[in-house]
Amino acid sequence: MSTSPQATPGNATGYGDAAGRAAAETSPWKTGFVVFAGTIMIVAGVFQALAGLVALFRNEVYVVGLNYVFSFDVITWGWIHLIIGIVVAVAGAAVLTGQLWGRVFGVGIAAVSMLTNFMFIPYYPVWSLLIIALDVFVIWALCTYTRDRSEAVTR
Repeated sequence: MSTSPQATPGNATGYGDAAGRAAAETSPWKTGFVVFAGTIMIVAGVFQALAGLVALFRNEVYVVGLNYVFSFDVITWGWIHLIIGIVVAVAGAAVLTGQLWGRVFGVGIAAVSMLTNFMFIPYYPVWSLLIIALDVFVIWALCTYTRDRSEAVTR
Protein backbone atom coordinates (compact mmCIF):
# COMPACT_ATOMS: atom_id res chain seq x y z
CA MET A 1 0.00 0.00 0.00
CA SER A 2 1.31 3.41 -0.99
CA THR A 3 1.76 6.26 1.52
CA SER A 4 1.36 9.08 -1.00
CA PRO A 5 -1.33 11.72 -0.38
CA GLN A 6 -3.20 10.54 -3.45
CA ALA A 7 -3.69 7.12 -1.92
CA THR A 8 -5.25 8.36 1.33
CA PRO A 9 -8.28 6.19 2.06
CA GLY A 10 -11.64 7.94 2.14
CA ASN A 11 -10.44 10.92 0.13
CA ALA A 12 -12.47 11.01 -3.06
CA THR A 13 -10.48 13.84 -4.58
CA GLY A 14 -7.16 12.05 -4.29
CA TYR A 15 -5.60 14.85 -2.23
CA GLY A 16 -4.52 14.36 1.36
CA ASP A 17 -3.86 17.94 2.43
CA ALA A 18 -6.05 21.02 2.86
CA ALA A 19 -4.56 22.82 -0.15
CA GLY A 20 -5.37 19.86 -2.34
CA ARG A 21 -8.95 19.76 -1.12
CA ALA A 22 -9.31 23.48 -1.73
CA ALA A 23 -7.91 23.04 -5.23
CA ALA A 24 -10.40 20.29 -5.92
CA GLU A 25 -13.29 22.43 -4.60
CA THR A 26 -12.36 25.51 -6.63
CA SER A 27 -13.83 25.87 -10.04
CA PRO A 28 -12.04 27.83 -12.72
CA TRP A 29 -15.46 29.35 -13.39
CA LYS A 30 -15.33 31.30 -10.10
CA THR A 31 -11.98 32.82 -11.00
CA GLY A 32 -13.28 33.61 -14.47
CA PHE A 33 -16.41 35.19 -13.04
CA VAL A 34 -14.32 37.53 -10.89
CA VAL A 35 -12.25 38.60 -13.89
CA PHE A 36 -15.48 39.14 -15.79
CA ALA A 37 -16.95 41.08 -12.83
CA GLY A 38 -13.87 43.33 -12.64
CA THR A 39 -14.05 43.98 -16.37
CA ILE A 40 -17.77 44.69 -16.20
CA MET A 41 -17.13 47.10 -13.33
CA ILE A 42 -14.59 49.03 -15.39
CA VAL A 43 -16.77 49.16 -18.51
CA ALA A 44 -19.98 49.98 -16.63
CA GLY A 45 -18.14 52.60 -14.59
CA VAL A 46 -16.85 54.32 -17.71
CA PHE A 47 -20.31 54.19 -19.32
CA GLN A 48 -21.91 55.52 -16.15
CA ALA A 49 -19.39 58.36 -16.02
CA LEU A 50 -20.17 59.15 -19.68
CA ALA A 51 -23.89 59.14 -18.88
CA GLY A 52 -23.11 61.62 -16.11
CA LEU A 53 -21.20 63.84 -18.52
CA VAL A 54 -24.13 63.74 -20.95
CA ALA A 55 -26.45 64.82 -18.14
CA LEU A 56 -24.08 67.67 -17.29
CA PHE A 57 -23.54 69.04 -20.79
CA ARG A 58 -26.61 67.91 -22.79
CA ASN A 59 -29.29 67.47 -20.16
CA GLU A 60 -32.12 67.62 -22.70
CA VAL A 61 -31.23 64.02 -23.66
CA TYR A 62 -32.96 62.77 -20.50
CA VAL A 63 -36.72 63.07 -20.15
CA VAL A 64 -37.73 64.44 -16.78
CA GLY A 65 -40.81 62.66 -15.46
CA LEU A 66 -43.56 64.19 -13.37
CA ASN A 67 -44.06 63.60 -9.65
CA TYR A 68 -41.40 61.01 -8.96
CA VAL A 69 -40.28 60.54 -5.37
CA PHE A 70 -36.58 60.89 -6.21
CA SER A 71 -36.83 63.87 -8.51
CA PHE A 72 -33.47 65.58 -8.61
CA ASP A 73 -32.30 68.04 -11.19
CA VAL A 74 -30.72 66.31 -14.20
CA ILE A 75 -27.44 68.14 -13.54
CA THR A 76 -27.41 66.71 -10.01
CA TRP A 77 -27.92 63.24 -11.50
CA GLY A 78 -25.05 63.98 -13.84
CA TRP A 79 -22.67 64.65 -10.96
CA ILE A 80 -23.91 61.58 -9.07
CA HIS A 81 -23.38 59.29 -12.07
CA LEU A 82 -20.02 60.81 -12.92
CA ILE A 83 -18.65 60.29 -9.41
CA ILE A 84 -20.10 56.80 -8.96
CA GLY A 85 -18.91 55.77 -12.43
CA ILE A 86 -15.34 56.79 -11.70
CA VAL A 87 -15.36 55.02 -8.33
CA VAL A 88 -16.84 51.83 -9.86
CA ALA A 89 -14.15 51.81 -12.56
CA VAL A 90 -11.37 52.24 -9.99
CA ALA A 91 -12.81 49.44 -7.85
CA GLY A 92 -12.99 47.22 -10.95
CA ALA A 93 -9.32 47.85 -11.64
CA ALA A 94 -8.52 46.91 -8.04
CA VAL A 95 -10.53 43.69 -8.44
CA LEU A 96 -8.56 42.79 -11.57
CA THR A 97 -5.27 43.33 -9.74
CA GLY A 98 -6.42 40.92 -7.02
CA GLN A 99 -6.72 43.40 -4.17
CA LEU A 100 -8.90 42.29 -1.26
CA TRP A 101 -9.98 45.88 -0.58
CA GLY A 102 -11.09 46.09 -4.21
CA ARG A 103 -13.46 43.15 -3.78
CA VAL A 104 -14.86 44.48 -0.50
CA PHE A 105 -15.20 48.02 -1.82
CA GLY A 106 -16.56 46.64 -5.10
CA VAL A 107 -19.47 44.98 -3.31
CA GLY A 108 -20.30 48.22 -1.52
CA ILE A 109 -20.02 50.48 -4.54
CA ALA A 110 -22.01 48.03 -6.68
CA ALA A 111 -24.80 48.23 -4.08
CA VAL A 112 -24.64 52.04 -4.18
CA SER A 113 -24.74 51.90 -7.98
CA MET A 114 -27.81 49.66 -7.83
CA LEU A 115 -29.63 52.11 -5.53
CA THR A 116 -28.64 55.08 -7.66
CA ASN A 117 -29.83 53.45 -10.86
CA PHE A 118 -33.07 52.39 -9.18
CA MET A 119 -33.75 56.04 -8.44
CA PHE A 120 -32.75 56.96 -12.01
CA ILE A 121 -35.26 54.54 -13.65
CA PRO A 122 -37.76 57.28 -14.69
CA TYR A 123 -35.06 59.16 -16.59
CA TYR A 124 -33.46 56.27 -18.48
CA PRO A 125 -35.28 53.00 -17.67
CA VAL A 126 -33.62 50.39 -19.90
CA TRP A 127 -30.11 51.54 -19.06
CA SER A 128 -30.87 51.69 -15.34
CA LEU A 129 -32.35 48.18 -15.27
CA LEU A 130 -29.38 46.81 -17.22
CA ILE A 131 -26.90 48.33 -14.76
CA ILE A 132 -28.92 46.98 -11.81
CA ALA A 133 -28.77 43.47 -13.31
CA LEU A 134 -25.02 43.73 -13.93
CA ASP A 135 -24.47 45.02 -10.39
CA VAL A 136 -26.31 41.99 -8.97
CA PHE A 137 -23.98 39.73 -10.95
CA VAL A 138 -20.90 41.68 -9.81
CA ILE A 139 -21.92 41.41 -6.16
CA TRP A 140 -22.53 37.66 -6.53
CA ALA A 141 -19.18 37.08 -8.25
CA LEU A 142 -17.23 39.12 -5.69
CA CYS A 143 -18.94 37.46 -2.72
CA THR A 144 -18.43 33.86 -3.89
CA TYR A 145 -14.76 34.22 -4.86
CA THR A 146 -12.10 33.17 -2.36
CA ARG A 147 -8.51 34.05 -3.11
CA ASP A 148 -7.01 31.18 -1.09
CA ARG A 149 -8.79 28.61 -3.20
CA SER A 150 -7.75 30.13 -6.50
CA GLU A 151 -4.12 30.33 -5.37
CA ALA A 152 -4.25 26.66 -4.47
CA VAL A 153 -5.30 25.87 -8.04
CA THR A 154 -2.29 27.64 -9.50
CA ARG A 155 0.24 25.90 -7.26
